[in-house]
Amino acid sequence: MRLKEVSRRLLAALRHGLSRGTEPVLLFPGLAILLLGVLWIATASLARQEYANARATAVLTTRELAETYEAQIVRALREIDRTLKWVAYTHASDNHESILAELGDKGLLLPDFLFTVSIADADGNVRASTRVDGRANIAGTDYFEAQRTQTVFAVSAPQPNPHSRDWTLYFSRRLDKPDGSFAGAVVIAVDAAYFVSGYEQAKLGQHGFLGLLGTDGVFRVGRSGQTVAVGEVVDYKKVVPEAEADIDLTRVSLSDNRWDGVRRYTAARALYEFPLAVVVGLSEDERLLPAAARVRGYLLRSGAASLALLALMAVLGRLSWQLQQSRQRAAQEQIEHAERIQYIAHHDSLTDLPNRGFFSHMLNQVLALAKRYNRELAVLFLDLDRFKLINDTLGHDAGDALLQEVARRLTAAVRESDVVARLGGDEFIVLLPEQCDEASLLTVARRVLDSVGKPYDLLGHEFRITVSIGVSRYPHDAQDEQSLLKTADIAMYRAKEKGRNTFHFYSGAENTTTLEHLSLESALQLALERQEFAVHYQNQLDLNTGEVTGMEALLRWRHPQLGLVLPLQFLPLAEESGLIVPIGKWVIETACRDCMAMQQASGRRLTVSVNLSARQFADDNITRDLEAILQRTGIEPGLLELGVTESVLLTDIYRAVAILGDIRALGVRVAIDNFGASYSSLSTLRRFRFDTVNIDGSVIRDYAHSPEDRKLTEATIAMGKDLAFTVVAEGVETEDQAQFLRAVACDKAQGFYFGRPAPHDSAQSTP
Repeated sequence: MRLKEVSRRLLAALRHGLSRGTEPVLLFPGLAILLLGVLWIATASLARQEYANARATAVLTTRELAETYEAQIVRALREIDRTLKWVAYTHASDNHESILAELGDKGLLLPDFLFTVSIADADGNVRASTRVDGRANIAGTDYFEAQRTQTVFAVSAPQPNPHSRDWTLYFSRRLDKPDGSFAGAVVIAVDAAYFVSGYEQAKLGQHGFLGLLGTDGVFRVGRSGQTVAVGEVVDYKKVVPEAEADIDLTRVSLSDNRWDGVRRYTAARALYEFPLAVVVGLSEDERLLPAAARVRGYLLRSGAASLALLALMAVLGRLSWQLQQSRQRAAQEQIEHAERIQYIAHHDSLTDLPNRGFFSHMLNQVLALAKRYNRELAVLFLDLDRFKLINDTLGHDAGDALLQEVARRLTAAVRESDVVARLGGDEFIVLLPEQCDEASLLTVARRVLDSVGKPYDLLGHEFRITVSIGVSRYPHDAQDEQSLLKTADIAMYRAKEKGRNTFHFYSGAENTTTLEHLSLESALQLALERQEFAVHYQNQLDLNTGEVTGMEALLRWRHPQLGLVLPLQFLPLAEESGLIVPIGKWVIETACRDCMAMQQASGRRLTVSVNLSARQFADDNITRDLEAILQRTGIEPGLLELGVTESVLLTDIYRAVAILGDIRALGVRVAIDNFGASYSSLSTLRRFRFDTVNIDGSVIRDYAHSPEDRKLTEATIAMGKDLAFTVVAEGVETEDQAQFLRAVACDKAQGFYFGRPAPHDSAQSTP
């Protein structure tokens, strides 16, 4: 009986305790303590994670930079060694002092503005050199004496340059006589700073480090920030650890660098072909600085949240009876809100597609599966062509509507297993985890191009927009998420360079293309003064009479080594570098002089049309330059016609109207060029005052298969008649196209059907 009584009292006490625990005076302080504990535990966890991520990123970045720097140095050293071997080989078969000049003429020597190649005899006397540097005898130097007893690739300690405060490195190889005895050495001198010239502060920071270390423990050169140092002595074995056979990754260590005392994430890689090693370091303080800033932000936000939470608990304590009534409803709302927040966090708010973060998570998961099961996958990087013009002309609401429609079309165009995401702006990406052979990728890419390229109805107007696609595949092109996205992005830009509205598969040759790009840009700077440019002319015919009434001036570049360089290859470079302005002035003046000469030769009145680029049209001196050209050439202003594309005009409408007015005030005719390409609008013809409308060749080519292009051509010609424009059809290639243009009363035409572009001596012949 007493046992039952005790049990009853214990149960009553338990119920009373639970009831007391739900009272506001105990519930809310306890809840506040609990939430504060969770908040600060989460804050501490986030802080630890931030630092862990920063350290991991620093290690990965150091490793990548070291491997990149190693590749650059090895490439440079191989070029140096190749040159040394060429000279040694040539010397062995033809021993005379003119071999350097002969090899230089054949392009077998390195550029003499960076590299000095010298030949010394067995006594160290310098017998020949590509550049005089003041060294008459090099006997006794370490790099020369190393060749007396053996054939090696020798690297000197840093040597002061007698003509400057710079330091020089010398590389040498042995020269042999026909009997195999020592004949001297071939030496290449290089500015030591050349090997650390790739230091980028944006990647390495102010206190990062790049260095070239000899196996003797002497730094041939090192750079930190803007400071270049040479000759530092360290323990080679401690700086460059021995590679472990079962580990492929470069070892990265965190330590105080012995040469300057800065604590860095340091990676060193031995160059097994050469007695050198590369050393790369990233400052720990600089690498962890962003993480520290974010942690401070977490602490401030957690502190503010703690104060807000305490205030909230006080208010809730006073209003507890309301909380008790709405507790169940609030709990349900919290669940729904959490689900909505989770969805928003993973999806783009405009298109409802997965966002960058969610896509990154999915891509990493698919990559892990692909690596585990030896599968392939591919990524398509998409960027809408000239999307900015839609925003600028129609407004952001129209741009948003276009992005939503593009998202719907992309989702419908790909397979069910594929994932479409929006990275931001006008960039989309497609993940293809299955069937990634080239034929399948071609099918998907073409389907995307066709789907996106169909007309759009925006604000009551029909527009077209295209997309450029870059394709990258795992494991062929990249091994991880960042590399896969980077290579796809590079391929996408190659697609844009090919003319947009196409796709491009990434290849390892893209880096070589970049070097060719730089070489071509350098040659372009000299082409004008070397008179390598020429102007060809394509006749424009009156479709009613069949007579030649004018011609369009087209620029050509005949490079002395590369031959004929296509305009698509060099005009974007000229536009980007600003060289298009002086080149464009030369083209206009040349076209005016040739037009005068052709009129005198033919006895007919001829007009000449020259297209202006965006950079030329934006030049503040364009009107002054045109006036000077008209005066110098003596051409009648009405015989010169300048063409401008619609996209250039719509960049700044008010300025464009003012410039066109100034040009017309000179008496020069103005034409809108490439009309009908992409998203051209007939309203543009009414907004600006033109003398001529040039219908783009793509519209003429597709008129028979595209009702939209046929209607655009007819409407353009009709509006031209209404506004007293001269309508010129470009790109006419067939008799059917010419007959169609005559039927719709087009004024003029030009194209391969009537004649190809030619120099002015042969540009007047009538077909």
